[in-house]
Amino acid sequence: MEIEKKKIFIINCAYFGILALFAFFILKYCLPMLSPFVAAFLIAYLLRRPIRFLARKTHISQKICAIFVVLVFYGIIFLLLFLLGAKTFSATKPFIMSLPSVYALHIQPVLLGIFSNIEASVLQMDPSLLAALEEMWNHFVQSIGQMVSSLSVWMMGLISGFATFLPGLFIKLLLMFISSFFIAADYELIIGFFMRQLNGRSREMFILIKEYIVDTLFVCIRSYALIMSITFVELSIGLSLIGIKNAILIALSIAIFDILPVLGTGGIMIPWAVIEVLQKNYALALGLLIVYIAVTVIRNILEPKIVGSRIGLHPVLTLASMFVGAQLFGVLGLFGFPIVLSLLRHLNENGKIKLYRATVQGKKEP
Repeated sequence: MEIEKKKIFIINCAYFGILALFAFFILKYCLPMLSPFVAAFLIAYLLRRPIRFLARKTHISQKICAIFVVLVFYGIIFLLLFLLGAKTFSATKPFIMSLPSVYALHIQPVLLGIFSNIEASVLQMDPSLLAALEEMWNHFVQSIGQMVSSLSVWMMGLISGFATFLPGLFIKLLLMFISSFFIAADYELIIGFFMRQLNGRSREMFILIKEYIVDTLFVCIRSYALIMSITFVELSIGLSLIGIKNAILIALSIAIFDILPVLGTGGIMIPWAVIEVLQKNYALALGLLIVYIAVTVIRNILEPKIVGSRIGLHPVLTLASMFVGAQLFGVLGLFGFPIVLSLLRHLNENGKIKLYRATVQGKKEP
């Protein structure tokens, strides 16, 4: 009996291991290649109700309504992106243009002052060390020059890489744009074809997974919108208290930037504080640092609880899945892994699959 249980355990582990490897291969390699069509299908899915509503109200062919609605959708998106890009460029251009003067007026004098103070101290302690200190300073200056040269080469490589990336990006966007019209026009036909390929049990499982993922996805969107709103309020209050002009507009920009998993609030607040230190605005730099620490601590406490409670996962499990997902698949894994774990929990509790022993209401497992 024990041997049979071990065999079943090994078979189950092999089965789920193969499924996990297959899913990893699909997400890691196949999904990027099919991303234009996946995005087009998602857009068609989101627009299906407006298309039906317009066709029902106007008594016009659903295909014509689909073409019109998709055109309006892309027109609004492109207009918003253009306005956002123009606004971002106009807001950041003065700062970028002022960087050389910031270095000449603030960073270089600070470095020279530090070296002068060290030189005076060394001269008082042991004049023979002055030559060694000057040699170290020359090496430091050479290192700075090499770093600037390397940075310049890196920037040129980044620009050339981006220029190489543009044709591929343009092709993907074009494929997504064209596919959106075809999929939106024949959405019911495409869905009907795929549903006919499923038998009764597979169709029931597919519908259950689709409904749960869609509901959970919207729950996650609402959860991160709540987190962004909390961050916006905290930044607005904190920046206003330390005397920052246009605190609300700046807080909104940082809160939107905070959604990015790698950069986050620190991508703006920390360089801002460093610049204020170099400009000898120590009080403002300390205030920015305090605001950043407060926002970061509160977010790290609230995010697992808010997202985990909305999708039915423990905060620790939510945090771990977000970290593992971000390491494996970047932004997609950051948001997708908690949803996948929540889906597995839902299927397990409904008896569709058997992964672990669920906790019985009012009882604790041994």
